[in-house]
Amino acid sequence: MSRIGRMPIAIPAGVTVDIAENNKVTVKGPKGTLERVLPSEMEIVLEGTEIKVNRPNDLKKMRSLHGLTRTLINNMIVGVTDGYEKVLEINGVGYRAQKQGKKLVLSLGYSHPVEMEDPEGLETAVEGNLIKVKGIDKEKVGQFAAEIRAKRAPEPYKGKGIKYADEVIRRKVGKTGKK
Repeated sequence: MSRIGRMPIAIPAGVTVDIAENNKVTVKGPKGTLERVLPSEMEIVLEGTEIKVNRPNDLKKMRSLHGLTRTLINNMIVGVTDGYEKVLEINGVGYRAQKQGKKLVLSLGYSHPVEMEDPEGLETAVEGNLIKVKGIDKEKVGQFAAEIRAKRAPEPYKGKGIKYADEVIRRKVGKTGKK
């Protein structure tokens, strides 16, 4: 039995959850509204102030969808109450970031500045060498943070580039001189 799938999801105060046909789940909270169509095989039951996810049988596909469905609903509820945030750190001489309205302008050692438009529903903030990506949809926050990081991923010799704040870069030893 799925340990994650079995756990009920508590609905905090101020959050409304609506389950329509074809398992279309709408979660409304203080930070906004999220909508998602979940696998139709799963049975999503709203019982008072908690949600339970049940699976029809023990096929491998159903077992894998069980935990996934529960986690997706939980992520939606956390998103509309607390929101999600990813912090990226810029390391390197001359590497910098700045905000221009809804644009994030990155100077990353290329011959041109890299401009990135904030996607709908997300906002970015720059504080010194840190870039913060905030939003209510966990998937979108993670995706945009990954796109920013991909513009100049950290290199293993000096650690220059854009990395997640909690990421550890495995360093390599450089060349040594002749003897």
